[in-house]
Amino acid sequence: MNTQTLNGNTFRRILRGGAYSLHAHMEAINDLNVFPVPDGDTGTNMSQTIQSGISRISDAEHVALRDVANDFSKGTLFGARGNSGVILSQFFAGLCNALIDKEDASAHEVASAYRAGVTRAYSAVTNPVEGTILTVFRESAEYALSHLPADGSLEDFFKLHIEEAERSLKRTKDILPVLTEADVVDSGGAGYLCIAKGMYEALMSDAEPNELPTAQISFNASSVNYDLFSTDSVLEFGYCTECLLRIQRAKISPQSLDEKEISQKLTDMGCDSIVLIKDGDILKLHAHTKTPGDILALCQNYGEFLNIKIENMSLQHSEKVMASPKKAKTPHKAYGVVTVATGDGMKTLFGALGADVIIHGGQTGNPSTEEFITAFEALDADHILVLPNNKNIYLTALQAAELWGRGNVSVIPTKTIPQGYVALSVFNPLAETLEDQLSDMQEATRDVVSGEITTAIRDTVVNGVCIKEGDYIGILDGKLVTSELAVLDAMTHVLQEIPDLDDRELVTLFVGSGVHDDERVSVTEALEAQFPTLSFEVIMGGQEVYSYLIAVE
Repeated sequence: MNTQTLNGNTFRRILRGGAYSLHAHMEAINDLNVFPVPDGDTGTNMSQTIQSGISRISDAEHVALRDVANDFSKGTLFGARGNSGVILSQFFAGLCNALIDKEDASAHEVASAYRAGVTRAYSAVTNPVEGTILTVFRESAEYALSHLPADGSLEDFFKLHIEEAERSLKRTKDILPVLTEADVVDSGGAGYLCIAKGMYEALMSDAEPNELPTAQISFNASSVNYDLFSTDSVLEFGYCTECLLRIQRAKISPQSLDEKEISQKLTDMGCDSIVLIKDGDILKLHAHTKTPGDILALCQNYGEFLNIKIENMSLQHSEKVMASPKKAKTPHKAYGVVTVATGDGMKTLFGALGADVIIHGGQTGNPSTEEFITAFEALDADHILVLPNNKNIYLTALQAAELWGRGNVSVIPTKTIPQGYVALSVFNPLAETLEDQLSDMQEATRDVVSGEITTAIRDTVVNGVCIKEGDYIGILDGKLVTSELAVLDAMTHVLQEIPDLDDRELVTLFVGSGVHDDERVSVTEALEAQFPTLSFEVIMGGQEVYSYLIAVE
């Protein structure tokens, strides 16, 4: 085949091919986990992220390239899960934004769009690390762009792109020592290679890719029953209003446009569920309102529309019969707290410490960007504090705060449940200033030492520690430090690895769902005997994956 231009139908088909390929290899990617613990979820996160993008694309017989690019970009941003999913969503957002004003795109324009995706993905990470999915993005995009012939086709581009992605992925094991030691390639890069191959295979075929699980991608606006909103109906829920705006210099400088100012104007107009995304001279807007014309009139003060979508939410309400009614917002307060936790005991504890919304998630279950935004919508607070409590959820929380766009969300960098616990322990709902509140909570986070005990699922070597399947492994502040046959030995080793243990006083043990009472009692008593200067507190957390989580203060 010799496809010279990318149109909307082709773009939709190859994106579906990429999603299908990733889903088919999801478990193999999950298994590419450096630590031999049952929490490898890179494949799952990336698959759910790209499927969220697919679910937004119209199933119409003919679809415009700009509509596919806009809908897919928005879907991946809102559906992103985990660090790998967030980075993937940012890559596709950059790629799609470069295509959004085109009727169709040549192979060279597609190659340039991929480079734009690389730039955006790198900018989304505070400290980009080479030897990861970012490297695979960059090296494959740069190689394809520089080697594509002047008259090259889309097939030529993808062939070059994939050839270098394969080489780049192999090199990740040489770049990152932790991958070298574990003898695995980067899981995110492997996931992206699956997407690229799936897109190429779909390009080479006129047939639609095999279907993904329908529960995850079923979406078709044309299936709405319009008779459910009759001449006697009342517009109770308003309109879901979305538009894509090209900022016009004749009206305002793209650099000077202030999303927060526009968001405040929309709020003053009575809009809610407001999300604004500005990328260069493109402004994406989503809001709920009963007067969509007012939104459109406001937007035309800044530019002209590339795309508009207005949907009657009363129809959507009738279609869904609202099986779970919308929760009322909490009463107005100075501080609202959103946190992430798993385990009934942990959720109860966090609620008692002041959390208003507890999102279910953690290892093996990373929440999406949209789940955070839904939590923000449930709060009526001057300031919203977010505690992700997991290093693989932190980027998602940051992306949600950015998409929320109102400037009143502060993400506290809690990377573990123990950090989230001590941060909430010092939360003061009456704090006079946000600065004081954040200072106290972040200081508590920095002072705590976090330990984790779980069971190895395979033989490997990590950080010089020889690990056998079934061993109890101990992790201290993200570093694997020991592998033992007995759980008590692993916990003892973790505590002994803390350099300033003599200066600490309190150890809190969060007991997982799979720990028997007899073990919990015997382990606690043994630790109290071995470390008589420390006080031990036991909390039945009920978390999965980790038998014990340890907070040392």
